Amino acid sequence: MRRFVSSQARVLVCLWALWVAAVAEATTLRVHYDVGYGNRITLRGSKAPFSWSAGINTTWTSGNKWTYTWADSVGDVEVKPLINDATWSVGANYKVKAGTTVDIYPFFQARAGSLVKVSNFSSPQLGNTRSLRIYLPPSYGQNPLKRYPVLYMHDGQNLFEASTAFGGVEWRVDETATSLINNGQMDEVIVVGVDNGGANRIYELTPCCDPQYGGGGADTYERFLLETVKPYIDQNYRTLPGNKNTAIMGSSLGGLDSFYTGRRHPEVFSKLAALSSSFWWNNQALTQQVEASTTKVAVSIYLDAGTNGDGQPETTRMKDALVADGYVQGKDLYYHVAQGAGHNEASWAARLNLPLTYLFPWQSTVY
Repeated sequence: MRRFVSSQARVLVCLWALWVAAVAEATTLRVHYDVGYGNRITLRGSKAPFSWSAGINTTWTSGNKWTYTWADSVGDVEVKPLINDATWSVGANYKVKAGTTVDIYPFFQARAGSLVKVSNFSSPQLGNTRSLRIYLPPSYGQNPLKRYPVLYMHDGQNLFEASTAFGGVEWRVDETATSLINNGQMDEVIVVGVDNGGANRIYELTPCCDPQYGGGGADTYERFLLETVKPYIDQNYRTLPGNKNTAIMGSSLGGLDSFYTGRRHPEVFSKLAALSSSFWWNNQALTQQVEASTTKVAVSIYLDAGTNGDGQPETTRMKDALVADGYVQGKDLYYHVAQGAGHNEASWAARLNLPLTYLFPWQSTVY
């Protein structure tokens, strides 16, 4: 009897070991999408057991999660989900590395994002009000299971609408982001445009203090962003609030402030974009601080400047200071010189695709 029990135990142990090994060598894709009753999610892909000509059925589990698992030995694959093996998801193929479990949140109807305006948004830190202009990406209404990275941008009135933009020229953030998303060049993001403070813009967007222009309110404006704006967005929209999925971006004084605030708070922002930044401010004091530092801040940085009176020498000096700190072009630093570009909204709109795809490349979101 003891021998029989012992043999049974050995068989169970062997089966358990085989199961553990199989699980350890399994690659899994989980597709989060509610297709509605009677419909299904299939997968097509680049290697057997997948093909591009016919889909493989996935398995539904609670929470509208569709799962498929295959052997690691297949290697890295590219796959794409379909509804009823007929309607392809929007965007690029999803790359799945062998041995990983990947969650994706697709959508299946290419469309524009939407804009939400929050008027008279109060800043207790600055003692004033302004509007927030919020871009919600194409799938926001299609896939309620999905949460999104967030990009905070300054000078919100210049980003989306020509009627409120400086000189009547907008950045076309919504059109550019939607095009990049639908073409599979960037991940979906929520963009929060924070209107500037009008006559208080110089004060709000600058560290202390330029001999000619004064300023010095950047720390207070920073508190407004971190203590009031971000909590509001995280509470009212489906965001991924961690620093890996949060970025800050601006131009001119907004670029200066994005660089200043982003590097001061890597626990909030893991990446920043500073276009045509006013690094000349206060005799390039911010650049001098970076040159004097011995610690590299864990934030990925996009910097650019045009060649037509756009502060290129000062931006190049800042780039060199970052490289000396250990930043690497093409990795955690993207430095771009825009030939012929000036210091204006039209120039920033023309190259907006560069910072957007650097900050949020396709399939970079951390769920």
